[in-house]
Amino acid sequence: MSHSSNGHSLDPAGSNGELWCSDLPTEAIPAKGKILVTGASGYIGGRLVPELLARGYQVRIMVRAPSPAYQELWPGVEIIVADALKRKSLRSALDGISVAYYLIHSMLLGRKRFAAADMLAARNFRMIAEEKQVKRIVYLGGLGDVRTDLSDHLASRIKVSRELTRGAVPVTVLRAAVIIGSGSASYEIIKHLVEKLPVLLIPKWARSKCQPIAIRDVVKYLVGVLEKPETSGGSFDIGGPDILSYQEMLEIMADVLHKRRFFIPFFFSDIRLYAYTASLLTPVPGQIARCLIEGLKNDVICRNNTIRTFLPFEPLGYRDAIEKALVREAIDAVHTRWSDAYPPSHELVPRLHELKQSPRYRTTYSLTTEKDASSLFKSICRIGGKEGWFHGNWMWRLRGGVDRILLGVGSARGRRRLQSLKIDDVIDFWRVEDLQADRRLLLRAEMRLPGMAWLEFRIENQGTCRALSVTAYYSTAGLVGRLYWFIFLPFHHFIFFNLIKQIEQVS
Repeated sequence: MSHSSNGHSLDPAGSNGELWCSDLPTEAIPAKGKILVTGASGYIGGRLVPELLARGYQVRIMVRAPSPAYQELWPGVEIIVADALKRKSLRSALDGISVAYYLIHSMLLGRKRFAAADMLAARNFRMIAEEKQVKRIVYLGGLGDVRTDLSDHLASRIKVSRELTRGAVPVTVLRAAVIIGSGSASYEIIKHLVEKLPVLLIPKWARSKCQPIAIRDVVKYLVGVLEKPETSGGSFDIGGPDILSYQEMLEIMADVLHKRRFFIPFFFSDIRLYAYTASLLTPVPGQIARCLIEGLKNDVICRNNTIRTFLPFEPLGYRDAIEKALVREAIDAVHTRWSDAYPPSHELVPRLHELKQSPRYRTTYSLTTEKDASSLFKSICRIGGKEGWFHGNWMWRLRGGVDRILLGVGSARGRRRLQSLKIDDVIDFWRVEDLQADRRLLLRAEMRLPGMAWLEFRIENQGTCRALSVTAYYSTAGLVGRLYWFIFLPFHHFIFFNLIKQIEQVS
């Protein structure tokens, strides 16, 4: 991984110098034609794209909104804006495509909306793929025995698979259970529960069996089936070598982390309460936690291992997968994270420069310093996450805690990297909207608010000195929003002026 001196991470390969498919027992086929990756801004898609590029494929990514971050991260990739829920927009996305990876899911929309949205998106995609004569679709779904009472999420994934395979375009279906890797939601739930709870109450459903798989092996299977024409039209279960209960997965995590934990059988098994508790104790919000935890009531193990005849590599075991994930975190090299695609609407939220009128409410604090711009900007790019906000951390954490109680994103999301940032990165309950090296960092609020808010850091030259400033912008149309602004206005001087003072001091 490379870091520029200003704190902005730029890794053209897109995988921090580590490519997982170099030992695949297949040969790359760049002549196959242009490859479309949907969901490229998400956790799986963001790991798949650099592998395809490294193997010489022409790659087009489909995203719901443009961002300069994609071109910086993956030079040479073709970017197209489209939404699978809008059939017309798919025509340009699928035009001239040979193979399309379908990595779209609507889990983040919530329980009432995701099933209908999943089906509509799959139907639209299938119909336009047929129209554009796409040669193959590769779909990553979820493991689950259709003969059992599946969770809503797993049932929806199976219905999507059926919808995609109804058409004339051959579909390769891969079905995975829990995916373990740095930045995955399942991994972060397990890790944070073990870290924070000395006693874990184990309900009956936590003894269900699961076959977890490492993220690197998921990506290897996704690339491998592309290079094995025999898998076209096939449906395959993919998993690691271990079949474990969820309690065993927690126990192994505790052992790896050298944490002594007590696991006590518990009669209470309300999934909603467990999901809400998990959302308070881990970075993963309630909507995602509930979808994942509801899947625990079913055994999710591979029913056939046919994929191994086509791609005979040895997948990682669960312990190895979490050890590698911990190493990626330790060296500050987490490439993608579940929070990249959460909240689900973040791509479509208006940017500050897109507002018809500049926000009416704003406040600015500044100071003059002789520190150089590069040092100041490097310090700015360290805010949030484990290191906190330099000053008044308890207030930032309190605001994040209140937001999480209200089922917002809270501050527990932290940040992907400790010392570097790029556009669209998450910082607690903020997201990076703009980043100009040594000049500007603009953050957009994603906590629950009666309006929209931004926080802008600027560095401007003033002769031999620099002006360091922070500006809070707030846009609201309602009475509640205005009251919110004026209630918190008296705290701004204490929070923001002291923040830039501390940034200047540590630079």
